[in-house]
Amino acid sequence: MYALIGAGPMGLAMARNLSKAGVPFIGFEIHSDVGGLWDIDSPTSTMYHSAHLISSRSKTEFAEFPMPAGTALYPSHRAMRDYFRDYAREFDLYRHYEFSTEVLLVVEDGADYLVTTQHQDEAPQTRRFRGVLIANGTLHCPNRITLPAPFDGELLHSADYKHPDIFRDKRVLVIGCGNSGADIAVEAVHHAASVDILVRRGYYFLPKFLFGRPIDTLGGALPLPRRWKQTLDSWLIRAAVGKPSDYGLPDPDYRLYESHPVINSLLLHHLGHGDVRVRPALTAVDGRTLTFANGERADYDLILTATGYRLNYPFLTPGLLDWDGHGAPQLFLNVFPAQRDNLLVLGMVEAAGLGWEGRNQQAQLVARYLVHQQRNSAAYQAFNRTKGARAGRRLDGGYDYLPLERMAYYVSKQAYLSALAHHSRQLAL
Repeated sequence: MYALIGAGPMGLAMARNLSKAGVPFIGFEIHSDVGGLWDIDSPTSTMYHSAHLISSRSKTEFAEFPMPAGTALYPSHRAMRDYFRDYAREFDLYRHYEFSTEVLLVVEDGADYLVTTQHQDEAPQTRRFRGVLIANGTLHCPNRITLPAPFDGELLHSADYKHPDIFRDKRVLVIGCGNSGADIAVEAVHHAASVDILVRRGYYFLPKFLFGRPIDTLGGALPLPRRWKQTLDSWLIRAAVGKPSDYGLPDPDYRLYESHPVINSLLLHHLGHGDVRVRPALTAVDGRTLTFANGERADYDLILTATGYRLNYPFLTPGLLDWDGHGAPQLFLNVFPAQRDNLLVLGMVEAAGLGWEGRNQQAQLVARYLVHQQRNSAAYQAFNRTKGARAGRRLDGGYDYLPLERMAYYVSKQAYLSALAHHSRQLAL
């Protein structure tokens, strides 16, 4: 019996593949229903009310379970929550889960694992499992930064943000210009007295629609060499929206796709209209007065830091995963530790366009691996030799990713899917 932690989209994909492969498991979910991040009512969700997918419906959905006809091209978090509930009902996954149950501790005990859980206010209980499959998500532990000095106004992280009413008539500074920071700054424009955004490096800004279609549905019919794709797509984006510096933003000093792009052209619209002002790095805080690297000073009532998230597995005893000073555990295919066969990390992967189907293919490989493990097959032994030698090697497809913590588990979609397919064939059932 295996323990599966989490009933978000990655956990559900894993549950579906375990069920198909006949691998016994019990799922644990801290919330009372499935959906994970996409259920705004979950205690670990960092979703906000206006959030939508930044990838299009057709590039995100599970291949065997398309989203309903009439679903928006970029669905809201509410539509996604309902979609995952429908997925769980369609494949009879609810019966495998213990809901409102938190995993408190995972301890290695010989070849097994002792998992301590707590259901609501009941006494904790500890059970023995053959292995543990971790699918608790990557976007629930906020990366909270420290300001140069205490700020006398309100200081929030984007994880705390739910509704733009908090901006009403306030002077707002958003720190960070990733997808959440851009979205929230655009929302604040319609409520705040003023909105500034602190941007310390260059980003590529992509519109959600190009030529009347979702931008991620364009191209792909003829795979291009990496450098050709970067050059062609950069030209198309510049033709559509111009350079970031046209709007007062720093231009990126790296090539397209070497960091996660911002899928938001509305921020550029508001920058162009003077609704949002760009600020450089922060150097000093004095009460509510902030000083920036260019010497300018301004007063604020609310600072919202959109500074991302850290990987967090608080239930694991130290040493179970090899971090080795990196921003992410060093795993083969972002899943398999070199030294352990029954402690697997699911969903710790990011790639432009990977979608839920890409994660489903990851789950399919894991289910096949566990079946071959039970058989102690030659294919299983060969796979273990490979993972032992290659754990921590990044499938970057030749892209020179920026050395950022949030990029520590980023991969090339083509390279990653190709590797999953190759090893799934080796572990065919």
